[in-house]
Amino acid sequence: MEVRRLMPEDAATYRALRLRALKEHPDAFTSSFEDEDKRSVEDAAKRLANAHAKFWGAWDGDRLVGMVGLEREPREKGHHKGHVAGMYVAAESAGAGAGRRVLEALVQGAKSEGITLLVLTVTEGNDRAKRLYESFGFRSFGVEPKAINVDGHFYGKTHMYMELTSS
Repeated sequence: MEVRRLMPEDAATYRALRLRALKEHPDAFTSSFEDEDKRSVEDAAKRLANAHAKFWGAWDGDRLVGMVGLEREPREKGHHKGHVAGMYVAAESAGAGAGRRVLEALVQGAKSEGITLLVLTVTEGNDRAKRLYESFGFRSFGVEPKAINVDGHFYGKTHMYMELTSS
């Protein structure tokens, strides 16, 4: 398995995996399949080229099987902070280390850019993802009740953070 930064030329593959994630796990993401399906491959390429966001992917041969994004706060007062977003590993690759590997790449990328705080949200009940984040040192600092509404069912989001050191 190879882990590398996703670039604009990966847009079609990234978009396909993102749509799959949103369709299979609508409760795990704030974005919806319906909204993202309206966006083009060109929109995905722009997202991958954004100066304030970086994405990493886990590749099994030529198949993208996992991904995660780091969105840096663009405003000066929050520029030390990065948001972990869009974490997903395809079911057929679960347990093979793809999630851990893309998250390791994100953490190293954040450190190299001088980011000192990472934040994320995880849907209540997604214990596997929460355990992965905790194994990296993320800690919960509260739950937002009814953070998302999926077909009339509300889900809370646990907010987590991790302070980074330069090592």
